[in-house]
This record gives sequence, structure tokens and C-alpha cells, in this order.
Amino acid sequence: QVQLVESGGGLVQPGGSLRLSCAASGFILEHYAIGWFRQAPGKEREGVSCISSTEGSTYYTDSVKGRFTISRDNAKNTVYLQMNSLKPEDTAVYYCAARVGANYRTAADDYDSWGQGTQVTVSS
Repeated sequence: QVQLVESGGGLVQPGGSLRLSCAASGFILEHYAIGWFRQAPGKEREGVSCISSTEGSTYYTDSVKGRFTISRDNAKNTVYLQMNSLKPEDTAVYYCAARVGANYRTAADDYDSWGQGTQVTVSS
């Protein structure tokens, strides 16, 4: 059974950092492109960052460029999202998603498997 489990969310002050993890089970993550998405209350789900399966090509939405870093450790079957210089507008539920194949996509509809999400709250 394909399963993705996010962890690492929490409450952090503006300017702080969090590292989200997306652990995969039931499949070999190396064969999948991964996307991180977020959804704030009353807003549509937004693509935050993506990474290809092997070559490591990455994507960042403009609002997180220079602050967030996506990486993967295929040996641990895990993808990470390092989030620095967090802002209140980063507050959302963060989801990781997987799609078969090498290339990432930035649209949520292009992903097949989703985690349950982890809450990130940036507030003083």
C-alpha cells in the first residue's frame, strides 16, 4: 500500500525555521517525482516546491524562493522541505504528493498519492 507521511510541522515565530519530512512506504520513492503543496484556510491548494525523481531538478513558487529548499534522500525513502525565514503568510497545512515518473509537475491534479498533511503555523 502506497503511503506518504508528513512530519515536522508546528508553531514557529516569524523568521524561524522548520524542516518538513515526507516519508514513503509501500513504494520506492526513487521512482517518483515529489511535490510539496500547501493550503491555507479559505484558499486553494498551492504548489510550493517540487523535485524530480533522480536528476534532482527542482521548482519553487516565487513566494518561497531563497527561503525554502527541497531535497531527497532516496536511501531513506524520504523527501524534505527546509523552510527558513518563515513568514505568517506561510501558515498552512503542508502536503507532500508523489507522481510516477522522473519529471515533476506543479499542478496538484498531476499527483497520484498524497499524505495526510502537517500544520505549519507562523505567528508571534
